[in-house]
Amino acid sequence: MIKRARIVGTGSYVPDKILTNQDLEKIVDTSDEWITTRTGIKERRIAPEGVYTSILAMEAAKKALEQAEVSPKELDLIICSTISPDQPLPSTAAFIQHGLGANTCGAFDMAAACSGFLYGITVAEQFILTGKYKRILVIGVELLSRVMDWEDRATCILFADGAGAAVIMPSEDDRGIVHTIMHIDGAFTDYLHIPGGGMRYVSSHETLNNKMHFVKMRGNELFKVATRFMENVSREIMEQTKISIDDIKYFIPHQANQRISIAVAERLGLPMEKLYSNIDRIGNTSSASIPIALDELNRAYKLDKGDLILLASFGAGVTWAGVLLKW
Repeated sequence: MIKRARIVGTGSYVPDKILTNQDLEKIVDTSDEWITTRTGIKERRIAPEGVYTSILAMEAAKKALEQAEVSPKELDLIICSTISPDQPLPSTAAFIQHGLGANTCGAFDMAAACSGFLYGITVAEQFILTGKYKRILVIGVELLSRVMDWEDRATCILFADGAGAAVIMPSEDDRGIVHTIMHIDGAFTDYLHIPGGGMRYVSSHETLNNKMHFVKMRGNELFKVATRFMENVSREIMEQTKISIDDIKYFIPHQANQRISIAVAERLGLPMEKLYSNIDRIGNTSSASIPIALDELNRAYKLDKGDLILLASFGAGVTWAGVLLKW
């Protein structure tokens, strides 16, 4: 009898190229001290030319599949969360399915920005619990360096490239996904967005000249919203599952800004040793940030059977989400 959906394998991949704060000092008006103080980031990973979003995704997926001991041909579904797809059409999931050599399973893209991985495993959980599918691959992947305005020091210092993946299967015990919550409030759409390239502002000389195909961000306003919403969704998860902050082994927030992560942890009364962070060396990889962090913990053997792990995110939309895992 299926009781829960469980992550049985994780994988992650970041490009080899490292862009340090000192490197950024040479191309934009900033400094290592300014970036570190405001974001906690010291370096970020950047994909080389010729590497696409689907390539990053497949590297992470292969590691997750290997750990789960699942062949690509055994997959029932692939969910790819990304806001930086290979192309507008077809889906990046189509390139991943073919590249992995998976069967003709279902596969689709999901756009929930930095909350995308949590949205993805929430959707996957439903397919598992209904008995519809048994083996689902969920990927969070971004190639954000290609949509950065490298003259805008407010955004180009933050974002990076990378991918994280998880294989989700049925569990006959109480290990797995305990609870999930998803939210969105479109009133904040202009807090973080890429205005050009869709049907509202179709690509043209004007949109290119006005840099409308790059990320735009209202940083101060987004900071406040992000902190409040990630705290709220974390409290929602704990209240609805009747657990306390003391029961949590690790808290993995979306790696957007170290000051946001610390502020949320402090508001929750979470000891800092339970806050997992890798933003100093990875940067903000949007939907890939939580699965990369989860994979790091998993492969460092820091997760034990029965550990409760709280995941919380926010992203453009604005979206925010929470997931509680029992490892």
